[in-house]
Amino acid sequence: MNPSAAQKILVIRRDNIGDLVCTTPLLRALRAQLPAARIVVLATRYNAGVLAGNPDIDLLCSYTKIKHRAVGESALRIYLQRIQTILALRRERFDWVLLPGGAQASSLRFARWIGGSRLLVRGDEDVVAGPHEVEQSCHLLARMGLHYETPAPRVVPSSDERARIDALIAGALPRRPPRLIGLHISARKPSQRWPAESFAELARRLAAQDAAFLLLWAPGSADNAQHPGDDEKAARVQELAAGVPIVALPTQRLEDLIAALSACDAVICGDGGAMHVAAGLGKPMVCLFGQSTAERWHPWGMTYELLQMPSMEVKDISVDAVARAYAALRGDCLK
Repeated sequence: MNPSAAQKILVIRRDNIGDLVCTTPLLRALRAQLPAARIVVLATRYNAGVLAGNPDIDLLCSYTKIKHRAVGESALRIYLQRIQTILALRRERFDWVLLPGGAQASSLRFARWIGGSRLLVRGDEDVVAGPHEVEQSCHLLARMGLHYETPAPRVVPSSDERARIDALIAGALPRRPPRLIGLHISARKPSQRWPAESFAELARRLAAQDAAFLLLWAPGSADNAQHPGDDEKAARVQELAAGVPIVALPTQRLEDLIAALSACDAVICGDGGAMHVAAGLGKPMVCLFGQSTAERWHPWGMTYELLQMPSMEVKDISVDAVARAYAALRGDCLK
């Protein structure tokens, strides 16, 4: 492929937050190798914040899944907006349509409706690149006739949101300590959830080493059937860690989470969207894996320590183990 050719490329990625973060290396490589190309991404309203401000794309389009519609939001209006988006993308007349998430039925429907000269769907032939999501997604480069590479992911925080987070931290901590550690306590899968008691004990130990904490969680009550949150768990952590320098910050929006993680020096979290966002921000981290395939979903492109028990349950990981992993991450020993 001629790098100077003004190719039009559409990337469709309609999955979860972490999946879209793991697609940013592909976008980064496309931009580096095809600087004249027009690169467009179709995402969902749920995950589109991952690409806000991303310099590797020319246009970000999104649509709303019906299951993600807000209270009082019209299903008819959502479908009409979806049709408008499809028609606008169809007029682009793309040279390439890429589905790095594989042959999902919905992604294939969008690809057919939008059209394009050539469609590439990640499949079995991409496994040769390696076990990781990034490796297999980026193997589409080779199938396009480009150089195969797997750069680091990229997530860009909003400057306004980051300024707001910095002001909140400054107001809560009279003296900012040498290290601000992000503790993200929420996880969608039960097997990825570390207990509040463990987070609190870890915070007490690391606070003795002159660290402070940004406590992050999905807001809401645990008994909310549609949007369960961790308000009770966050309150329990703060109760058990009373006196520890903790800034509590429920992240209502993805943009809030990105800005908050960007303010941290290191992150401790379970496998999930927040972990991949932190990787996209280049943050060193300790990540706790439950019933998930670590070789496919481990953080990409930055320093990390990964813990996973034979039981595949995060709750079985000890505070001692996490403290040792954090010490290894820092490159020194806890005393």
